[in-house]
Amino acid sequence: MNSPISASMGTKEWFMLIILSILWGGSFFFIEIAVSELPTLVIVLTRVSLAAIALWIFVLIARIRVPRTPSIWASFLTMGLLNNVLPFSLIVWGQIHIASGLASILNATTPLFTVLIASTFLRDEKATRNKLAGVVIGFIGTVVMIGPSALDGIGVNVVAQLAVLGAALSYAFAGVYGRRFKVRNINPIVTAAGQVSASALFLIPIILIAGIPADLGRPSIQTVAALIALAVFSTAVAYVLYFKILASAGATNLLLVTFLIPISAILLGTLVLGEMLQGPHIIGMAIIGFGLVVIDGRFLRRPKIYQGS
Repeated sequence: MNSPISASMGTKEWFMLIILSILWGGSFFFIEIAVSELPTLVIVLTRVSLAAIALWIFVLIARIRVPRTPSIWASFLTMGLLNNVLPFSLIVWGQIHIASGLASILNATTPLFTVLIASTFLRDEKATRNKLAGVVIGFIGTVVMIGPSALDGIGVNVVAQLAVLGAALSYAFAGVYGRRFKVRNINPIVTAAGQVSASALFLIPIILIAGIPADLGRPSIQTVAALIALAVFSTAVAYVLYFKILASAGATNLLLVTFLIPISAILLGTLVLGEMLQGPHIIGMAIIGFGLVVIDGRFLRRPKIYQGS
């Protein structure tokens, strides 16, 4: 049975969600650098392997108890497949064939899938009018912010588009499945370490079968730095936050981060790369913000008026 979670997030959860969006928003920069020199599976395996090493080192230093039950490790394997191997591979491969803007819009369907799946499988995360309306508003805001012109690619490279949608669906199932780790009282750091370790175990035989290209040269310093940042910040640290939010706020609230990731990516581009923040970006961000307010619901409730006797 799933333990109850908070239907609306507190200040702490919202803060962690924003930080998570920044960490995952930065991953698009790191992936763009890496894909110019390395094949998809190599990037994904390096990402999860380095993240696993960093997390297990921390677990050892902090002397956090590691579960030994086979069923828990089987759950790590399932979580690794749903939350890392499938979506990472599909998104990285999809970004090779379609524009990153369209990939971001397609990835923003994750909360839509999550509301439906969570409502089906979790008693304490049933779909409400606020959730459904807020998710649709947030999706519209994502399209406006990234630019409706990104949708011009719809119908071209359909397989790549379906791959990114498949990644969004996989993320949704992972969010719902990951609720079991709270019930088993497993430390979020151990859960994150177990998940990425399981992902690496999945990928090693796949790469051995597929083979590493013979002409794969030594990656540049920029690519190595991008891979380290992708592994440590956008994977290791990010997944610790992921499981902390999942344990306290649930899958539907957690995967609202998908709406915040494009905002983080655009703001990072403005601050780091000197890109211009344009009108559609601001309007889209405002629409997403309104969608999140609708989902949260607290600011839309009518204040209770005290009536004296």
